[in-house]
Amino acid sequence: MARHSMREEIVDAAVAQFHSKGYNAAGVKDITDAAGTPKGSFYNHFDSKESLALVALNRYGAARRMQDLAASDVAPLLRLRTHFEFLRDETVNAGYTRGCLIGNFGAEVADHSETIRAGVRESLGHWASMIAGTLAEAKEAGALRADLDTEKTARFLLNAWEGTLIAARSSRSPGTFDDFFDTAFGTLLTPPPTQSQP
Repeated sequence: MARHSMREEIVDAAVAQFHSKGYNAAGVKDITDAAGTPKGSFYNHFDSKESLALVALNRYGAARRMQDLAASDVAPLLRLRTHFEFLRDETVNAGYTRGCLIGNFGAEVADHSETIRAGVRESLGHWASMIAGTLAEAKEAGALRADLDTEKTARFLLNAWEGTLIAARSSRSPGTFDDFFDTAFGTLLTPPPTQSQP
């Protein structure tokens, strides 16, 4: 198989380093060492660590399998649940140590870098839009209440998910995930009540 370009190797290493160490603790040398590339080559591909962080955010987002949310051959709420189950399993398999890179950047860097704050906002906005589209399909199919605000609910679910990740990482336990799934799919995202016949 063909070797990745040096730029791609730096991006892959950046995602891993930012995810495991955080933005501030992952230096350019850490990233280029992990990529197996000379530090001097970094600036042939990126203007700054900030600009690399934006590319890393996009790469990370693409790996969240968000395209699965638009898979029309699967029922909307099932594909939404499967999406969050994939993310849960990824976190559990990593030993509860990394959380979500988008949320991590939002908590660590957004107050100090307008560039990264904008990148986080765009990433969350795209994610929420994908979830909202799935909810709209479920609503149209009669699987959700007709008065459900799909965009607001999508943002709420995403905010709840990011909070769930923080709690799961602190407890090192799956119980927080159970709370999320029970509340999201057992209470919030439920079909409208059936009307009794007169």
